[in-house]
Amino acid sequence: MMNHSMLKKLIAALSILFSLIIISQKINAEVLDKIVAVVEDDVILEHELMNEVAAIAQKIQAGNTAMPPEYILKKQVLEKMIIQRLQQNLAEKAGITLSEDMLTNSATDIAQRNNMTLDQFKQELQNQGISYKSFLDNMKNEIVINQLRGREIADRIKVTDREIEHFIETEDKAGEGIGEYHVGHILIAVKEGASADVIKKALAKANGLVSALRSGADFTKTAMSDSDDDNALKGGDLGWRNKNDLPTLFVDVVAKMGAGDVSEPIRSPSGFHIIKMLEVKGVGAQMITKSKVRHILIKTNELVDDAEAQKRLLSLKQRIADGDDFATLARAHSDDKGSALKGGLLDWVGPDDLVKPFQLAMEKLAINEISDPVQTQFGWHLIQVLERENKDNTSDFKKNQIKDIIRKRKIEEETELWLRRLRDESYVEIFQDRL
Repeated sequence: MMNHSMLKKLIAALSILFSLIIISQKINAEVLDKIVAVVEDDVILEHELMNEVAAIAQKIQAGNTAMPPEYILKKQVLEKMIIQRLQQNLAEKAGITLSEDMLTNSATDIAQRNNMTLDQFKQELQNQGISYKSFLDNMKNEIVINQLRGREIADRIKVTDREIEHFIETEDKAGEGIGEYHVGHILIAVKEGASADVIKKALAKANGLVSALRSGADFTKTAMSDSDDDNALKGGDLGWRNKNDLPTLFVDVVAKMGAGDVSEPIRSPSGFHIIKMLEVKGVGAQMITKSKVRHILIKTNELVDDAEAQKRLLSLKQRIADGDDFATLARAHSDDKGSALKGGLLDWVGPDDLVKPFQLAMEKLAINEISDPVQTQFGWHLIQVLERENKDNTSDFKKNQIKDIIRKRKIEEETELWLRRLRDESYVEIFQDRL
């Protein structure tokens, strides 16, 4: 009886033979491409490895990082490719696939986020020496692997209330442990002992930049062209900083800023500083608007189509305008039986509590105004907002932030274990003499 290990080796050997046959049949092939590794029933060829090594080396050089020795780079890249192949094979067996339309839609979304059409995006890739097909292949692999990891790992991760409490007790005692600021900085330098006229001109320049930035000027380009700080060539990006890592001069200003805000010029002995809050993580009070709202729902069915549902609601709206009581009509006519018992009242709701069409319509209403019929997945609604108020959601916000931190930690830990287990339990043979 052949054991599992022997069977896998036999499959791998047949795979190598099959690959060699295919390669040998390539028309006009002058040089046989070497197999550098067997991964289950797949192979990694020398040209694939060298292409990936070249791409990684280019990224390392672009990041001004010291290049490791070639043999170490090859070894690390090959291991990365092996892990990737194992995941791709597992995803394929699990039936995780992406259609061409889904890939095109994803590429279009990326192009639009970069303020380009898809054709312009393709041209930009070509300008950078990247083929569109190669881009799609890489994106497809990344999406498929992320879906696989979601199914195998992320969907099983749970965070308990006790874990959140423990985090607060041990890592966030002061309530600021999760607070981080992603800050951009521009300096308009003023020499020590400068005349009043020089200082005045520097302040005028700083005020001009603030005005331009608040009107939509690109911060990175502005910093690179106008900042006198030694971080200017990085677009003025100071990276992520917690409160204790910020210069004392900036602390009070930054604490009052939201994402996207640009500060007034801040005077120091060095000159005038301009701060832009690029991003914020879990800092400061988190205010949300809650609305006390009620509605009447008419569901569609075989007897009530969209037109009939709207007609009924418009009739009810007219009756309310003529003096009938909303709550009484809701009890008699609403198909939402849960809220109908309370006169259509949904009580206080927040931004993420309702479906989007209902939420958008509700936000446009003045207090006590009644909407026209609004369609959602549940049917057609008349909506009335009775009250609005801003509420401090900081406590819940911080708990959610902490929950995300704990969840990410667990996912990282579980992913590492899962990948190591996948690697150890799979058949992989590396031909060291071919590296």
